[in-house]
Amino acid sequence: MRRIKLIVSYDGTNYCGWQKQPNGVTIEEVLNKAASSLCGEEIEVIGASRTDSGVHAFGNVAVFDTDMKMDAGKFAFALNQRLPDDIRIQESYEVEKKWHPRKCDCIKTYIYRILNRKINIPTERLYAHFCYFRLDIDKMNEAAGYFIGTHDFTSFCSQKTQAQSPVRTIHLLEVLKDDDMITIAISGDGFLYNMIRIIAGTLIKVGMGVYPPSYIKEIFAAKNRRLAGQTMPAKGLTLVEIEYMD
Repeated sequence: MRRIKLIVSYDGTNYCGWQKQPNGVTIEEVLNKAASSLCGEEIEVIGASRTDSGVHAFGNVAVFDTDMKMDAGKFAFALNQRLPDDIRIQESYEVEKKWHPRKCDCIKTYIYRILNRKINIPTERLYAHFCYFRLDIDKMNEAAGYFIGTHDFTSFCSQKTQAQSPVRTIHLLEVLKDDDMITIAISGDGFLYNMIRIIAGTLIKVGMGVYPPSYIKEIFAAKNRRLAGQTMPAKGLTLVEIEYMD
């Protein structure tokens, strides 16, 4: 038995997230079917990040076990022939049988995109949140600085979270602007349920002038979800990369 590692990219628009569930088609379900068809055996993939409904990915990570003898690098091409156009395997490798994508130390990087202009652009409607209020990038970056480091993120997660601890470490959080597109880039050792989308909603409030940048400190201290900004729509969020430490 071998363990194959996949780098998976997808447009999450038409899927009910990563994790297999009874009420809609998911990325995991489609990968299972494609891998089972290719290998001629029942395959269950294990994903590193269980992205929510509508969230996109450039580089999610998954593994599956198989007895198939195909060269590891060819699994990507063979699977892509069986996958829909909105899911693509970028690379495939063989890893040690005990290697698990959710049990190894890693840094995850996401981006949240905001189209900031008076009128929306139809081609961006599925991949960026539209905001017609002019946002102050300097104030958003000042606020972003308060998130760097290790903190209790109780105020920035949904009550549905199943995490044992609300403490997380953020290594990078910056707000970039290219013409009318604002990109919030965030890297950390892990994220709570809806945490990035709530951080994005809070930074937008800062950019609009509703909160001063220093208000982030009060939100952290309160440990109260109601003090932070709204949970932004999933379509603006993309998992960019998962970098493993081993």
